[in-house]
Amino acid sequence: MKYADVILPLALPKNYTYAVPESMEHALQPGSRVAVQLGKQKKYAGIVKAVHEQAPAYKTKPLLDMLDKDPVVYPTQLAFWSWIASYYMCSEGEVLNAALPAHLKLSSETLLLYNDAYGDDFTALDDDEYLIAEALHIRKELRIEEVQLILDKSEVYSVIKKLIEKKVCLIYEELKEVYREKKENFVQLHADYHDEEQLAALFNDMGRAPKQMELLLAYLHLQKTEGSVKQNDLLKKSGATTAQLKGLVDKNILWIEKRTVDRIRTGKVDAQIDFSLSPSQEVALQAIRRHFEEKQVTLLHGVTSSGKTQIYVKMMEECLASGRQVLYLLPEIALTAQIITRLQKHFGSSIAIYHSRFSNNERVEIWNKVKNGEVQIVLGARSSLLLPFRDLGLIILDEEHDASYKQQDPAPRYHARDAAIYYASLFKAKVLLGSATPALESYYNAQQGKYGLVELNERFGGIQMPAIEVVDIKQEMAEKTMDGNFTQALKTAITQSLTEKKQVILFQNRRGYAPFLLCTTCGWIPHCKQCDVSLTYHRNQDKLHCHYCGTRYPYVYTCEACGSQSLIPKSFGTEKIEDDLQQLFPEARIARMDVDSIRNKDSHNKMIRLLEEQEIDILVGTQMVVKGLDFDNVNLVGILSADSLLSYPDFRVNERAFQLMEQVSGRAGRKHGMGKVLIQASNTRHPILHFVSEHDYKSMYEAEIAERQQFGYPPFFRVLKLTLRHKNQQVVEQAAQILASWLQPHIGAQLVGPAAPLVARVRNNYLQEMLIKLPRDSRVIAHVKQVLREFFVQLLAEKRFRSVVIVPDVDCV
Repeated sequence: MKYADVILPLALPKNYTYAVPESMEHALQPGSRVAVQLGKQKKYAGIVKAVHEQAPAYKTKPLLDMLDKDPVVYPTQLAFWSWIASYYMCSEGEVLNAALPAHLKLSSETLLLYNDAYGDDFTALDDDEYLIAEALHIRKELRIEEVQLILDKSEVYSVIKKLIEKKVCLIYEELKEVYREKKENFVQLHADYHDEEQLAALFNDMGRAPKQMELLLAYLHLQKTEGSVKQNDLLKKSGATTAQLKGLVDKNILWIEKRTVDRIRTGKVDAQIDFSLSPSQEVALQAIRRHFEEKQVTLLHGVTSSGKTQIYVKMMEECLASGRQVLYLLPEIALTAQIITRLQKHFGSSIAIYHSRFSNNERVEIWNKVKNGEVQIVLGARSSLLLPFRDLGLIILDEEHDASYKQQDPAPRYHARDAAIYYASLFKAKVLLGSATPALESYYNAQQGKYGLVELNERFGGIQMPAIEVVDIKQEMAEKTMDGNFTQALKTAITQSLTEKKQVILFQNRRGYAPFLLCTTCGWIPHCKQCDVSLTYHRNQDKLHCHYCGTRYPYVYTCEACGSQSLIPKSFGTEKIEDDLQQLFPEARIARMDVDSIRNKDSHNKMIRLLEEQEIDILVGTQMVVKGLDFDNVNLVGILSADSLLSYPDFRVNERAFQLMEQVSGRAGRKHGMGKVLIQASNTRHPILHFVSEHDYKSMYEAEIAERQQFGYPPFFRVLKLTLRHKNQQVVEQAAQILASWLQPHIGAQLVGPAAPLVARVRNNYLQEMLIKLPRDSRVIAHVKQVLREFFVQLLAEKRFRSVVIVPDVDCV
């Protein structure tokens, strides 16, 4: 008897084992999808992790069905999922849930089936029961959603329960495949007219039907140029109607065939590398090759606009020449627009893009093409790391320092950089990390010799690094030269850039019009009713937004504390800056790039295109404008409030602030002449501002690494954050104190907390946090994680703490 361990798309503490029917024993492979039953009725599609002959201690259910002839993932991915689940303290089901496209994850749908034995006498039923019984009698089966529509209410389970008890209907759980192939109509010429004489005779006979002749000519042209002719393309080109096309079909001149087509079109690799590297780039490329002979990971530390992408292209070309696949990771979806254009220029249509904004059907098709090896280059955000690569040879992480590489919610809370390094090791592949401002952990690993280190210290084409000037806001306020939120220096610099027909980028790391409203009489500030956070005013919608739970409130005109009407917006966000700019520079074309203005799949691409075509003079934005964008005509960058970047209570605050300011300053002067950066700040003596103004990453690194070592933070220790949440503040505080008391004997001084975080309540859940600092010893880390898992089970077994949610976040960012 054979058994299969099956991973289900649920947060279960362990995988279930099922009996393998004899009919499946020879065909079943690890990585295949199977239909299984969980509980009394619910059915799921799970992934087989292993097939063996060891019976579990409990009575097993049989597998219901095998859903695939070929596995949907390889053993390499199963090993990767297992590592993620173990390292990041989650279940393999949660990893499966994150990895698999929605249309490959099937769960059963409840159907009501009419019981013919009941007959058709519905007089004993009440009104709601009668409506459903009558519909079932006609249709024979109904879904829950259809029952809700018939009764026009969402709560229908009591009615269904009564119908089942009265034996009017039966319940059936159906496991349904959701993915649908895309089909299109193709037009073909009847075989009789493939002969030129017959075709000529046909044209002679069609003199009285000019529209049909036009349609036929359009078909022949498309057939010659495209090879195959789609019905929609033919009608569009000829200007004909479907009725006119049907006329030719009825005459057996044309015929229509429905074919399956790809939603995602990819072609074979046709590399056309039409550029030469500069001497410094060539030196860097040779150094990377040398490091890869000995080390798996190499860090490319290149200043902004040094031409790192061209080096990536060369490395990709070499990997593809060896017949292996390449994964090019970017921190955010927004960056794919510019990069894909560059890569397609060199590699044609052999590149697939993968991220969460694709439809579920598109994601299934990309998944299958990557698995089959049809796609050799994947460009995507962190989720593309979970694709089923067949033979991965190279992973490139561009902007490797970016915090967006860390998944926050839901689990698995993995870091794409660290996970990529482990994933690459399974393929014996290489990893190239690239950044102008590397993460301290990456640079430390390179300094220690764990990673190779290659530095590129000059901009491509001999362009100088932008000149950075720190402007003192306090001084200008004292001299009364400020114009709203703009210093005189920044206003003058913007005017000069506009006069020279250059473009300007202004960075403010807060969206909305004003971060909060303030009552000038008593100091009251409107807060979210579900979160302990002030509401941000969005003037475009005239609403107050909570940026934590997403709730929107009407604008407040009267203070709830004292009743006065003296509420004013305080501080400023991107909306306010955009509004001020329109008044200061009425002739300028101004645009805003933040989460509120970039809503759909194509809006970011349109914005980038407008900037590249110089249809925008001034762009205001949040972190979206910082990351890796390349605009030739931008010569001025303004950072409007450096103090807000430097005042957040976090051990990474200085590192993050330096990275943001250095990255945004790198958008200036990338092609034509030296750029200029103005940083507005009140605390002009902050050491990070000095490092940024000198473009001095190494001094920043040395200052920060000394503090990290002194206070026991990464890279010298690993940090694991535990967050407990519950709707009752007293319950979550008690749970946190008990868990901490259990941990103290095992961890001692390395346990920090528990304490309420800065925002202590989110979505009506009270939070408690504690940090565990772990030495860089894999055995100690594994032991502590095991102790934690045992304590979690022990805590949640107590009735009063059963509904407390515990969230472990390994290597929290």
